[in-house]
Amino acid sequence: MPSVFDVLGQDHQEVKRMLSELGTGPTAATGASDNHLALRKKMVEELIIEESGHEALEEMYFWPAVRDKLPSGNQLADTATSQERQAKQVLAQLDKLNADQPEFEELVHAFIGAGRDHIAYEEGEVWPALRQALTEEEARSIGDKIAEGKKTAPTRPHPNTPASPGVLKGAGPAVAAADRIRDAASGRGRD
Repeated sequence: MPSVFDVLGQDHQEVKRMLSELGTGPTAATGASDNHLALRKKMVEELIIEESGHEALEEMYFWPAVRDKLPSGNQLADTATSQERQAKQVLAQLDKLNADQPEFEELVHAFIGAGRDHIAYEEGEVWPALRQALTEEEARSIGDKIAEGKKTAPTRPHPNTPASPGVLKGAGPAVAAADRIRDAASGRGRD
């Protein structure tokens, strides 16, 4: 049973890898071919799918633990969920654009910076205190919930959904199912 820090850490490593690839890949402005642009759009779709599920699961299980276990938990969680809401807005815009549009690259680069800052905030500001506050059993329990939740997590950003665990746990499965139906119909997220 992995701890919450193991599960989220693996997600963070994957996102950092994606951000690195997006930060160095060819773009429309640098003369990328149609095939490179299609690959770039696919990479962004994968990032959106990964981030959408990750953030929803954090909002359901991780941030409530931060609020509950740390004296400054509300402030830490509010800062993080504000960052996540802004990221979801960028991802929702990116999802509608093609890789040959100038706005696409502007948003990709905005997300790269914000994504790296957010991961650094979580790992540097939140995790050390929460590691001290959670028992091993609590850390594993939250990790299990997040790992299990990945099977049914949303695959699209929903920036207007409140970062409320109750709302997410209640409406989340229906929203995620709708996301997956849209993905299946469009072929989004397939290799």
